Amino acid sequence: MKSMKTAAAAAWLGALLGLFATTAMAQSYPAKPIKMVVPFPPGSATDTIARVFAGAIAPSLGQTVLVENKAGADGAISATEVMRANPDGYTLLFATNSPMSAAPALKKNPPYDPVTDFTPISDIGRYTFFILLHPSVPAKTVAEFVAYAKANPGKLNYATGNTTGIVSTALFSSLAGIQMVHVPYKGEPQALTDLIAGRVEFMVASAGTTVGHIKDGRLRAIAVTLNKRSPILPEVPTLAEAGMPKFSLISWAGVFGPAKMPRDIVDRLNREFNAAMTKPEVQAAMGQQAFQLTGSTPEQLGVLVKEQLESFRSTLKVAGVEPD
Repeated sequence: MKSMKTAAAAAWLGALLGLFATTAMAQSYPAKPIKMVVPFPPGSATDTIARVFAGAIAPSLGQTVLVENKAGADGAISATEVMRANPDGYTLLFATNSPMSAAPALKKNPPYDPVTDFTPISDIGRYTFFILLHPSVPAKTVAEFVAYAKANPGKLNYATGNTTGIVSTALFSSLAGIQMVHVPYKGEPQALTDLIAGRVEFMVASAGTTVGHIKDGRLRAIAVTLNKRSPILPEVPTLAEAGMPKFSLISWAGVFGPAKMPRDIVDRLNREFNAAMTKPEVQAAMGQQAFQLTGSTPEQLGVLVKEQLESFRSTLKVAGVEPD
């Protein structure tokens, strides 16, 4: 009996010490620089947005926020690294729907579960994506492009630099009933280089990396994937206006940590990211990227992850894309 009481007391003391250690860690957080992993290469829209937030939250945190680019495998490389990191708040993932929605939906045996293997911190916002053509393509509207593609089956090449591009183009092609040749790239900047050069003819790409090329005539935008026109290019119709009302795909960004992060640290980071969204310089930078800020609680981001994973699975099914 005495040994049982001693064991119980030891267990209670251990739990109490663990609680004190966790509380002390949260109160002193952050005591060193924070690493924020981005699943796309430098120069991409996500990289640009992540760096704006890294600079915006660093002063109030009192520590540098270092952006580390880990591109590849549709974002799964960066997500896997963060999943395996210590859940102490010093390794974060600036994620998009690529690693958290599309990559898991595209794999029969994904390397992680986006719902259970990560701690949601804050929703960040929504990307604007345009349907782009090289000017050599004799089409100025979605209807004209579909007619041209049907007249030239398998002769047009399309580029992708992320899973949003892959899934969006698969859905677009399925709804339009057209066939194109897929040319995948590691990221948007590389894909855009070949689109501008005319080595590929079609691409679904984010506004942040394309608007300048559209305005100077090196690329032609025939539609925007949002449910309303973008103020940055208001003359470009939505896909619904262009005759594709069934196209519905959200491209989003959010911040995550490894599973089982201390709640105090999660709340601190959530406050920092949401406060950054109110800063005029952040809002101005996001306007240039045609990126719509949202913000959220950790719980709301968790709900979004579940909803979007199911949405991407449904979209892939409609597009006829089988997980590999």
